[in-house]
Amino acid sequence: MPLSAQQTQGTHLRRVRLAFACVSIAANALCGGSVFTFSLMSPALVDHLKLTQPQLTTIALAGMMGQYPFAAMIGKVVDKYGPWACSIIASCLFFAGFGLFAKEIANTPDDITVPSSSTFHHLTVYFFIAGLGTAFSYFSSIFAACKNFPDFIGIASGTSITLFGLSPMFISILASRFFSHPDEGLDVTRFLQFLALFCGAVHLFGALTLHIIPLPEDPPGVVLEDPEGSVHIDEQTALLHGKRGRTAEVETGVVVASPIKGSPVVDLVKDRYFWALAFVLFVILGSSEMVISNIGTIVLSLASQTPSTIGAPSTDVATATQVQFLSIANTLSRLVVGPLADFVSPTATASGTQSISRKRHVSRVAFLFFSVLVLAFTYLWMVLGVKSQVDLWALSIGAGVAYGSAFTILPSLVSSAWGIDDLGRNFGILTYAPFLGAPAFSYFYAFNAASHSSDGAVCKGIECWSTTFSWYTAVTIVACGVTGYLWRSWRDQV
Repeated sequence: MPLSAQQTQGTHLRRVRLAFACVSIAANALCGGSVFTFSLMSPALVDHLKLTQPQLTTIALAGMMGQYPFAAMIGKVVDKYGPWACSIIASCLFFAGFGLFAKEIANTPDDITVPSSSTFHHLTVYFFIAGLGTAFSYFSSIFAACKNFPDFIGIASGTSITLFGLSPMFISILASRFFSHPDEGLDVTRFLQFLALFCGAVHLFGALTLHIIPLPEDPPGVVLEDPEGSVHIDEQTALLHGKRGRTAEVETGVVVASPIKGSPVVDLVKDRYFWALAFVLFVILGSSEMVISNIGTIVLSLASQTPSTIGAPSTDVATATQVQFLSIANTLSRLVVGPLADFVSPTATASGTQSISRKRHVSRVAFLFFSVLVLAFTYLWMVLGVKSQVDLWALSIGAGVAYGSAFTILPSLVSSAWGIDDLGRNFGILTYAPFLGAPAFSYFYAFNAASHSSDGAVCKGIECWSTTFSWYTAVTIVACGVTGYLWRSWRDQV
């Protein structure tokens, strides 16, 4: 067969495999957030199992705790074996977690009057397993997208993360359409059996299709290492590993990466830029998750409207409105920032010396700076401008924009700074920043609010959080300075 015909056949085959991979990326993302539909199951668990509120909270928390702590390990799996491995592990975990959860409910008698401690413990373990499956699912979809489309990593990560964010809504629509009855509510056993089979099958299909599809021909590039240890060096090669070489010709697209392929974790944690980025993410994501988790109590602390206004909405309506603002801002920022970043700041994602085929207009750190700057003004507005519930729109929109923008830009930022070969591991390590930041910022808010309340009631008044957001403003201003330092240091690379 002529060489041109072989190349054409290879190109067509790659497109077919890439199409199947895209289908699996979308399917995994839409199924991956099924643990976030626990609130749909809670009423049935109370009626059938007689579980208490603390027990329900513990089960839900087990699903959440199955995600963040294992992020670095899961990232290492996706780097070493590929997204397909994470997908097949997620398939097994979803099938086991949801299947055993459904079996435990089905085997519980209907006439119990007090909750069974053994049932509660079993359900906690099973939901933890499902939560761990969520983490594997998330990594399989986002890094299959990022590594198959390295030239458009912003669009790839933004789209997959957006679909993952829409997963609870998608699953809840299926639950209400096919597993709910007007009189009896959700048939939780059948719904969980469906989740076990559906999520398991979708991720099993992903195990067959979620591979990194190589190009028919690798583009020529500078060789950093080969089996015999020979190295091609030119005038733009960094003389010291671990030092960032600045490119002299950004327009020609030559960028030198800091670490070599397969650099150990110890090299990463020795990098001061890594700790600077971790601090910025600690502030942006941690404080934003505090707002997302506590927007309801912040609404409750304020009067519905100014005294001169008539026809104020109820607190439930006001809270729902703020949640909608958060969700819309979060989703739109993910959809906008990814493509915009790819257009104004194309990435170089190969190992070693990297090549950019399009001109860069601005560093991707600018988007991170935008996120933290939005939060600084948002928190300042909380201190100076908020008097009633209707003034909280800026907090909801600001936190949603910052949160969505930071998470969307992070994969491409990490791949540009430390290479794509260990992207999953490095991304996983950095997700410990919000894992630690969310409780830190949340408890700071909670203890400050509690100090202004009496008899354990919900705190009322601006003083519940004015000091909190004053400190948040100061911290975000510091984070602005750290982000500016990263922008200046990485302006020719990231």
